[in-house]
Amino acid sequence: MSDRALDAAVDAARAAGQIALKYFHEGVEVTLKPDATPVTRADREAEQAIVEILGRAFPAYGTLGEEFGGHGTDEVRWIIDPIDGTQNFVRGIGFWATLIALEERGEITVGVIHNPVTAEIYTARRGAGAHRNGERLRVSDVGELSRSFFVHAGLGVVRNRGHWDGFARLIDATERQRGFGDYLGYGLVAAGKAEIYAELDLKPWDLAAPKIVVEEAGGRFTDFRGRTTIYSGTALATNGRLHDAALALLSP
Repeated sequence: MSDRALDAAVDAARAAGQIALKYFHEGVEVTLKPDATPVTRADREAEQAIVEILGRAFPAYGTLGEEFGGHGTDEVRWIIDPIDGTQNFVRGIGFWATLIALEERGEITVGVIHNPVTAEIYTARRGAGAHRNGERLRVSDVGELSRSFFVHAGLGVVRNRGHWDGFARLIDATERQRGFGDYLGYGLVAAGKAEIYAELDLKPWDLAAPKIVVEEAGGRFTDFRGRTTIYSGTALATNGRLHDAALALLSP
């Protein structure tokens, strides 16, 4: 079943990507949601396309999407972010992606991350590994924090949410730091190009697909308290070998 589910998720992500890409190149009007985050017609139309495609393929499954919320059962449901990185999208920066995951009784079993600008597609299925454009992904084997690459998703929210000291300890302990953000941080960890990625102020649709991609590439994914959840608003993804050490610095 999960093979068919992965194929359907890839089809839906590609369709959504084509819709969003048209707006990315032509420009789109931006409105603000109540939480002051941006939303565009591209987000809404892309999510609608995903829901329709997945609904035809798996009519009994529920959905939880960023733009239209939850529908149907939550026992087995698709978790959807039509454009992860909307801030990048509206500024014309080509690092954004469609995220689709399948959650079955609380466990993520399928994940797809598709950036139509770069033509990258990350896929993962529980027990079958993670791939980018068909090529197997593996996390790095770096075992010392002092040799590691730490990626974050922006510092303002870190200071505002009270995690500044933990991030400062990680910065001091690691060799190199960059703020790539959004889906890309998880992709870098899964591909062995970075060792640690931490971000916060998150929703489940930001994390469902990245979680299984990182885990199936051999890495670890938890929140800042070490729990393997996508529902607490924080996320730490690592190559696994450095996870406990990073957690200890982040949330002592």
